[in-house]
Amino acid sequence: MRPSRRALLTAATAAAASAAPTAAAADRHKQLRTGFERLAHDGYTLLGGQKVGIVTNPTGITRDVRHIVDVMHADTRVDLRAVFGPEHGFRGTAQAGGSEGRYDDPATGLPVYDTYLKSGRPLADIFTASGVDTVLFDIQDVGARFYTYIWTLYDCMEAAQLAGKRFVVLDRPNPVTGRAALGPVLHKEFATFVGRQPICQAHGMTVAELARLFNEEFLTEPVPLETVPMSGWKRSDFYDASGLPWVPPSPNMPTPETALVYSGTCLFEGTNLSEGRGTTRPFELLGAEGVDRRWAAAANELALPGVRFREAYFAPTFSKFQGRTIGGVQVHVRDWDVFDPVRTGIALLVTAREVWSGFAWRPDNWIDKLTGSARVRTMIDAGADTDEVVAGWQEELAAFRRTRRKYLLYR
Repeated sequence: MRPSRRALLTAATAAAASAAPTAAAADRHKQLRTGFERLAHDGYTLLGGQKVGIVTNPTGITRDVRHIVDVMHADTRVDLRAVFGPEHGFRGTAQAGGSEGRYDDPATGLPVYDTYLKSGRPLADIFTASGVDTVLFDIQDVGARFYTYIWTLYDCMEAAQLAGKRFVVLDRPNPVTGRAALGPVLHKEFATFVGRQPICQAHGMTVAELARLFNEEFLTEPVPLETVPMSGWKRSDFYDASGLPWVPPSPNMPTPETALVYSGTCLFEGTNLSEGRGTTRPFELLGAEGVDRRWAAAANELALPGVRFREAYFAPTFSKFQGRTIGGVQVHVRDWDVFDPVRTGIALLVTAREVWSGFAWRPDNWIDKLTGSARVRTMIDAGADTDEVVAGWQEELAAFRRTRRKYLLYR
């Protein structure tokens, strides 16, 4: 259950709310339709006469947890010819930095092509070889610039344009709302697969909105693009308001609560501290050997809105510090509405450096790729506090917010 938004709710009211959803919540669940649900409800008329391929992964499911590839393959109204798998693969068998390669899907017999780390003409050649006319995209995003599926979207749009294909995006909720754009904006010289184009760190957009922005602002030549928006989604909605089942978009994104903190705490990938990979709470547990209770105490002294930090000890089963017990913090979000994940991530970097003499950036300065420039790293190294670091990106963020506004589809 989501942490309470009303400080004055009684325990009895909270218990009653958790026991039975309100009528309003139940109605909202019935009202929301994803892009795929709207496409299917309309009899797939948007795909009429088209040979179709789809870019998707395990999150491309219906409300009753059937995969949309299985649903469309069984429907004679859709001429589904191919599947294109991103990082982690179409069926989700690969860990971070991996994919499933080229194979025929055992369930449907459809050819599955690997798109991971492919872009431009090589990816366009895959679309051409598949023989499709229209490329669909349906993947659940988590709202952070460095979550690679939105750049799979960008790369596929660019490749579809090069291959002369039509592109259709089926929308899904941003699980952490679409209320605000937060954090630094990528500088082009720092572009990688964790950030191809200058958008901010927590973009506050859906994939259909991003597709519209990409097409008009960043692609050299726009692709023939159509989007199928959701109905019944509001920008203030967290994922629990959707009534949709949660499927981890990647192995280390187990819950919507993980997504809530991810756009801030993923910055620890750019340090020598564990970001919690190899635990049951990735991106909520952070730590390293030699870190103790002083980190949680220093972070709590900042009184950041909506969040508290608990002294924590854990032993990752893989990734950094595999099999070794380390100390650190667990991030506990207490009020989702006021919590700012990016400010929180910066505050945790600042305080970790203050209290632990072993703090270091990854030698390849990966933090610069994650934040989009060298500014965060150099300011923290120079002794800047959280407010000073956050102030450093406000002008560029304001400019991005003005651009973003033109492509929003929901209120």
